[in-house]
Order: sequence, then structure tokens, then C-alpha cells
Amino acid sequence: MNLTSAELARIDWDKGAGLVPVVVQDAGSAAVLMLGYMNREALQRTLETRRVTFFSRSRQRLWQKGETSGNQLQLRAVRLDCDGDTLLLQAIASGPVCHTGTATCFGDTQPPPLAFIGELERIIAQRIAEPTEGSYTARLHRSGIKRIAQKLGEEGLETALAACTEADEALLGECADLLYHLLVLLRARQLTLAQVAEVLRARHDRSEDQ
Repeated sequence: MNLTSAELARIDWDKGAGLVPVVVQDAGSAAVLMLGYMNREALQRTLETRRVTFFSRSRQRLWQKGETSGNQLQLRAVRLDCDGDTLLLQAIASGPVCHTGTATCFGDTQPPPLAFIGELERIIAQRIAEPTEGSYTARLHRSGIKRIAQKLGEEGLETALAACTEADEALLGECADLLYHLLVLLRARQLTLAQVAEVLRARHDRSEDQ
């Protein structure tokens, strides 16, 4: 989601002497990754390249996140707050965000359980992009879409059977297996769980209108 022309015009650059604070949020897990600052040029470059660029107050110049470390932030959405003086960016990190090596500038905090699904999507993508010996994810991906779909079907059946005959712990384990294989299948088709959520939201909106 990009800012509209009206929102761009509403940004209050004067309040911060030409700068606005920018809160960066993980697009998958919703974890807060860091706080930075942007001037007009930094925002324009971010919107044009889809790679998050800040204005460094210490160096007094633009700097693209990851320009030395390679740990870039890929922009997914940007929003303006109610006062027009703060931006919220949703992005995908290609590595640790903090220069200390932690996942965020606030440490390696554990995201809420549901937010871990976004983190798992990134782990799966990394295992596929940089396969290591013994990686089940990489091996499953190499086996092709038909094999992945077959495994998903098997896990779906096992989940259904567990729901009828097994205790809660066993059912939860089967559900975890099912969700993991669904994420691998989506990745193999270059799709995401967020897109599935959008379909669900659209269906809900239509049902509310009826």
C-alpha cells in the first residue's frame, strides 16, 4: 500500500525540521524492527525502489538500510499517522535488522505465537534460496510441486484422523505439520499466507454486505 497524493501532501515536514520519524514493522510477524528518520528525498527513493532508505542524522546523508551489511528492508506498505508527522512502514527484512546482529533494534524478542508464522515463511524461503545439506525443506522443494501437494494431502488426512481419534497434543502436532507443508506449497507457487488472508478478508467483507 502506497501513500495517496493527499497523504503525501499532508506529511508535516516542518514539525521535525524536514524529518519525520519512521517506525518499521515486520510485514509478516508485525514485530517492531527499528526506528529511523526520513526526509522528502528518502521517502521518495523508498517509494520508487521499494527498498527502505533513511536519512542519517549523524552522517547527514541518505542511507539505504543494508547498503554495507546486505540486510535490506523490502517495502511492502507505508502509512501515515493521524497527525501527519510519523510514518509506519511494513517491510520484509533479508537478515538481522540491528547492527549488533539481533533480529530487531530492540533485541531478539520472541514474537507472539501467531506472528511466528510470518517468521516461518521467511525461514522456509531462506532454506529454499540457500539450501543446506540435510534440510528437509530444501529437499521437499526440489522434489517438485506434485510431491509437495501429495505431502500436503497426506498431512490433511492425518490431521482429520487425529481430530477423530487422537488426544489434543497429537492433533496439534498434526496441525503444525499441515500448516508447515501448506507454507512450503505456497512458497513453491510464489504465493504467501498473507494473500490467503486477503482472500478470506474479501470473502468476509462480501458476506457482511449481503
